[in-house]
Amino acid sequence: MVVLFYQLVTLYTTMSYRGERKSNVHKSAEGYDLYASSYDASTPFLNTFERDELFKLMGDLNGKKVLDLGSGTGRSVTRLKVAGATDVTAIDISKEMVEILKKDHSHVDARLGDVEELPFEDDSFDLVNALFVIVHLGDLREMLDEAYRVLKPGGVFILSNVNQRKAPKLKLKDGTEIVIKSYYHMPKKVLEALENSFFKVEKEVFVKEGGVWINQLVKAVK
Repeated sequence: MVVLFYQLVTLYTTMSYRGERKSNVHKSAEGYDLYASSYDASTPFLNTFERDELFKLMGDLNGKKVLDLGSGTGRSVTRLKVAGATDVTAIDISKEMVEILKKDHSHVDARLGDVEELPFEDDSFDLVNALFVIVHLGDLREMLDEAYRVLKPGGVFILSNVNQRKAPKLKLKDGTEIVIKSYYHMPKKVLEALENSFFKVEKEVFVKEGGVWINQLVKAVK
């Protein structure tokens, strides 16, 4: 089991989001643009990081207006549909990932954009989902503030924090390897960041493999 965990962390890649500085935004976007066509075939194990715990936190999404941050090619959109979501907006910073998302999930309002500058009105969504997003953010404040802003009063925010301490090498179809900058966030610091952005943390769950936590899932409310 422990061996499986380390294999997952070694193979793991995430939704596309930018690095620490404004100047790195294009580097991250370009990296995932290059990786987009290889992404789905290379990451079938990602659901292992969430299991059924994600559905327990989200609850029934039937009739809810949902925003999925860092959607990539749509893996999390599929999970939202399983939870009953029919009104889903998805946003990602990689143009190529969004094109695949649009093709495979035509029912979704897929947008190209930045989690730190969301193109939506205040109080727009019942639930905001951010799976495998903060691993590409050095500072969480802007993203969390934006998530809070676009949530309706009483709205739910679901966040995941993968236990990844080193950015993996991602292999393209031509054999080229690329690395996209990532960040490790201590679970306690994630909770503090949520509270600093005025969220009320309702529940925290750790998904474990071989006794080691591989993902922190948090449900917070506006």
